Amino acid sequence: MSCSLKPNNVPDLTPVLALLAETRSLSLATLDPDGRPRATPLFFAFDDQACLFFLSERETQHCRNLSRDSSAAASLYPEVADWHEIRGLQIRGFASVVPASEREPALALYTTRFPFAGELGGIVSLSEIYCLHPTWVRLIDNRQGFGYKREWNLP
Repeated sequence: MSCSLKPNNVPDLTPVLALLAETRSLSLATLDPDGRPRATPLFFAFDDQACLFFLSERETQHCRNLSRDSSAAASLYPEVADWHEIRGLQIRGFASVVPASEREPALALYTTRFPFAGELGGIVSLSEIYCLHPTWVRLIDNRQGFGYKREWNLP
């Protein structure tokens, strides 16, 4: 699966990319076999199309869930102490293992953002890199007014 959008389909994602740049972790939601939701905190990197990349072992429950049903959701937000400052992203899309032909560039994005991953050698080599390709993104930003939101539907 490629996480690139065709240039003529690229919406202006500037506010989304800005929030991704200042947030390092997300909560990934998948569905367990019994249909119950599972939320998993993960570090992530991203590209200029707002595709999110994370490392994980295939045998973790969230990855087994993704192998059965690639539908996923995520939320992320900077920590704040005042509700007037709450802002974040809600994301829906699908996630899968990055193909071998695209692993190195995706891993380079990840290790650039998280240099410690380069020092983990064996653990990283045993992990897969996954791409969460968003199909819908909602930005919330109480700094713009209570309940402010903006949405993108992506191809």
